[in-house]
Amino acid sequence: MPDQYYRDALKLGQKEYRACIARGVSPVLPVLDDFVSEERVNLGVKLGVIQIPAEFIVGTKTRGRTTSFARNFMPLLDDDTEFAQKWKVLCDSHLRDGIRDPIKVYEYMNRYYVQEGNKRVSVLKFFDAVSVSADVIRVLPERGTGIESDIYYEFVDFNRYTKINTLEFSRKGSYKQLLKLLGREPEEYWTEEERRKFSTAYYYFREAYFDKAGRTDVPPSAVGDALLAFLKIYSYADLCEQGSIELKKTVSKVWEELVLQKEEDKIELKAAPVEPKGGILSKVILTTSGARGLKVGFIHDKSPEKSGWTHGHELGRQYVQRAFPDKVETVSYFNAMDSDPSAVIDRAVKELCDVIFTTSPVLLPASLRAAVDNPDTLIMNCSINKSHRYVRTYYGRMYEAKFIIGAVAGALTDTNKLGYMCDYPIFGQIAGINAFALGARMVNPRARVVLEWSSVGGRHAAMDRLTGQGIKLISSMDNARLYEPGQTLGLSYVDGETQKLIAAPIWNWGAYYEGLIRQVLNGTLRAEYESSSKAINYYWGMSAGVVDVKVTDEVPESVKRLVGYLRQGISRWIIDPFIGPIHIQGGSTVGEKDKPIDMEEIAAMDYLVENVEGKIPAYDELSPTGKATVESVGVDSAKKPEDA
Repeated sequence: MPDQYYRDALKLGQKEYRACIARGVSPVLPVLDDFVSEERVNLGVKLGVIQIPAEFIVGTKTRGRTTSFARNFMPLLDDDTEFAQKWKVLCDSHLRDGIRDPIKVYEYMNRYYVQEGNKRVSVLKFFDAVSVSADVIRVLPERGTGIESDIYYEFVDFNRYTKINTLEFSRKGSYKQLLKLLGREPEEYWTEEERRKFSTAYYYFREAYFDKAGRTDVPPSAVGDALLAFLKIYSYADLCEQGSIELKKTVSKVWEELVLQKEEDKIELKAAPVEPKGGILSKVILTTSGARGLKVGFIHDKSPEKSGWTHGHELGRQYVQRAFPDKVETVSYFNAMDSDPSAVIDRAVKELCDVIFTTSPVLLPASLRAAVDNPDTLIMNCSINKSHRYVRTYYGRMYEAKFIIGAVAGALTDTNKLGYMCDYPIFGQIAGINAFALGARMVNPRARVVLEWSSVGGRHAAMDRLTGQGIKLISSMDNARLYEPGQTLGLSYVDGETQKLIAAPIWNWGAYYEGLIRQVLNGTLRAEYESSSKAINYYWGMSAGVVDVKVTDEVPESVKRLVGYLRQGISRWIIDPFIGPIHIQGGSTVGEKDKPIDMEEIAAMDYLVENVEGKIPAYDELSPTGKATVESVGVDSAKKPEDA
């Protein structure tokens, strides 16, 4: 049998050799000495004898035997050579007793290069060994040489405490994200039992992933990224409890979410409602509604009495009920975060809601799990720039309104210093700050915007920091939270106890929900989903009538006319608040001259323009509610490193 095995291995080697030539890559094993200096190798750290993943053994330390093997470690020398005879002896030994002597390798960037034992590796790889016993010396790359080295050093920290060396990711921060999802601290040593438990769960997940994807050209980091996405839907306990067959079914169910992780551009923004092609009404997205009409549930994190944000969405629900008196039934669920939000969504599903709107970003994680478990229910979350395939998100281009309000403020200021109070550093809000500042500078090149955050020390403290600088024109409370004494809404003139509303951004949630439900009824939402492989974010604005600006009689007629011009221009896509180049803090610029910034970049903004005085707060500065919100939909610069 060893003779036949060698001939089979030789064929595999020759096939790999030809394939590499066709791809234009070296057909033989890479050599560590060719790209790592002897000085750095000599600084290697001894790890001792450990089990290493066979798939991560990719080359040799020196050139001595490199031409004897193809790139997949299969032999290239003829059957009658001394090399072939030694390979067959090792093969026979492996079949009888197993290969027990550890090989000697150097590890660099979590890949292994063999110093002694190339033929043993060849035999073990031929028989699909999962791991190999090896005496390992780790060679560390220089720090700060790129993303790959940054991720590798994160792996080294992870490996130090867990001893897990099978798992890789393609993005920074992933190892810490994983530990958080597992309920572990970054500097907590794992027991042998904990390592075995995780390794078993990872092995089953890896097999389920390969079963769905096929094993061709799947990098290990793709499996790691998919595991991280999986654990954001299902818990670690869920993963461990599922056997091989059940896990394959679950992975298949969430496959589109896992595949999305491989996309460079994960999100497709829909800037305006789309009319159905040909004017032919498709069947309602959910056939379960049948003759009873469409039932739409609205799930809120708070109540209308305690949150102006919830109150606005509730008015939107009432508008929808009036707009579709015979076709649509609506129902509201309040205070979902006071209990288990997943249970509230499950209740809405059991009560036969065909469409569910979850109106707060903090409800996104529960919405995602519910969407996966209930594929016949359309679940949409009110947030922006989140890349989840099974949950569509929606938000308004409020930055359009903030641009106009900034222009009003710039026209009215007599000090050139304006105030802006924001609540949370989340996607969409940063664009609003920048648009306000750009609008102010458009009419007043000397205008400066002082930025404060209500989620840092509280709203009253943030307002005091602004008024303490003598600032009287202040934009705040973009989310239209419930009005309280001493609280400003939109742009206000603040002088001691005197507050006068100047201009306010308007959310037309009724128009937004009416437009979305019409697209459900005419089949457009389903068509958009089926024609795209990306996460779908609806990002409608003034052109769709879902965002507007209200000005009061405190505004002079000349400035009111300016508001009208800007509103009309933005609604007709003639005026764009973000035209390049845009100068940002730190002295750099974004965008090309006289060209609008891509809407995807606007939604993802995590920088401030140069005439803003202030910064995006760090995670540790935020209030508990601010931290919870940022963890779900915060910009990367405000998140903890492991969540970014």
